Amino acid sequence: MMPTPARSRLVCLSVLGSLLVAACGGSAPGGPPGAGGAGGRGGGPGLPVDMITLALAPVEDVGEFVGTVKSRQTTTVQPQVEGFLTRIAVTSGSSVTPGTVLFEIDSTSQAATVAALESTRAAREADAVYARQQAARVKALFEAGAASQQEVDQSATAVMTAEAQVLAVDAQIRQQRNELAYYRVTASTSGVVGDVPVRQGDRVTRSTVLTTIEDNKNLEAYINVPVQEGPRLRPGLVVRLLGENSEVLATERIYFVASSVDETQTILVKARISANASQFRADQFIRARLVWSETPRLVVPVTAVTRVGGQFFVFVAEPGDGGGLVARMRSVTLGAVVGNDYLLLDGLNEGDRLITSGIQMIGDGAPVTPAPPASPGADGRQGGGGR
Repeated sequence: MMPTPARSRLVCLSVLGSLLVAACGGSAPGGPPGAGGAGGRGGGPGLPVDMITLALAPVEDVGEFVGTVKSRQTTTVQPQVEGFLTRIAVTSGSSVTPGTVLFEIDSTSQAATVAALESTRAAREADAVYARQQAARVKALFEAGAASQQEVDQSATAVMTAEAQVLAVDAQIRQQRNELAYYRVTASTSGVVGDVPVRQGDRVTRSTVLTTIEDNKNLEAYINVPVQEGPRLRPGLVVRLLGENSEVLATERIYFVASSVDETQTILVKARISANASQFRADQFIRARLVWSETPRLVVPVTAVTRVGGQFFVFVAEPGDGGGLVARMRSVTLGAVVGNDYLLLDGLNEGDRLITSGIQMIGDGAPVTPAPPASPGADGRQGGGGR
């Protein structure tokens, strides 16, 4: 029977495929994996992967707590006199210096008191002038023999009495002028004005809080540590103040540890904020990380770990039979996460070569090779080896 044209074409394609496979040195379909290379014996070039050599690194034992930022120079502004507010000279958030006028209180009555005393002083001064003139006349008459010693003494006493009355009025004037100055409330320190809860026209007393002045250049962190951690507390401990995304805003040291426990069963510790103080505000809540100790430990990058059935595994590079490197899967016991690493409790030793990339593309016994260091490509992007 003569072959059909379709069957002739199929035979030709099959023969051509066999010739191509033979020319390339490959194996026919269905052969064992890696039959043309080293496979798991480490004789081939292997997949380029990143590796690190495990070494002891300092690991911090830390505890995280909540703290509050306090200003070491917080001034509560209260009046020293009573009356109605006639002027509010500042607004919340204003920067002030010592002597800056903040508020004014109606001082009409006090000003009238000072004016009355000044008038009284003028009368007393006139009395003193007259007494001195009389004393001079009596002394002249005494020298002429027309006055007695008693009259001289009386005139001298009158002078001293008049001058004493002038001095008494002067003291009263100083006192009342000092009181008058209190009707203008001024800043005693530099800083930023806080909330102003009063309004113009309000009646204020000596117990009324007009505002506060905060100096954010002198801040402290107040940290409340549970009493269970008390034995570990000591001055000099490093404390890191954290931001919203756990970034470290400042690193300081504890300088004060309270000797007593407060009503919430916590111990107050303090640290001065000297670095990046502009990022903090008085009465702000913060997260504080206390560093209890620092110990050399082995750590494993999080990206190098796989988890199968609740067990953690990593790949390490070991010498293969052919002289190359092969990946070996190891079961490991891991501890807490510190930064981007796991604490290694068991399963690896110092000096092991840990594979940190490409772990999804390799299996136990797969040939690997250290990846070349990344270098800038021609277009300015980072590039590794060829495709």
